[in-house]
Amino acid sequence: MNKRKDFSPEFKREAVRLLDAGQKAATDLARELGIRRNQLYKWKEELVKHGAEAFPGLGRRSAGKDEVTRLRKELDRVKEERDILKKAAAYFAKELK
Repeated sequence: MNKRKDFSPEFKREAVRLLDAGQKAATDLARELGIRRNQLYKWKEELVKHGAEAFPGLGRRSAGKDEVTRLRKELDRVKEERDILKKAAAYFAKELK
């Protein structure tokens, strides 16, 4: 399965600028940049529609990515607490024998 690539706003703006310059065909430009041709047109449409406010962040995945990162850290912490409690229980079980 392919991992989704994240592109910076600067990269997107430069790609659209190169597309508008018209020195290369959109297909060739997309191939060189490692993206799909229709992605170039989507970025161009967004830039025309939103101007300087286009590409504000990391996209719609950023909120979910932050949540996953937070949950993984919490899971690691809980596993560590569990392991400590297991060791403590084993230690006290030896003491009772």
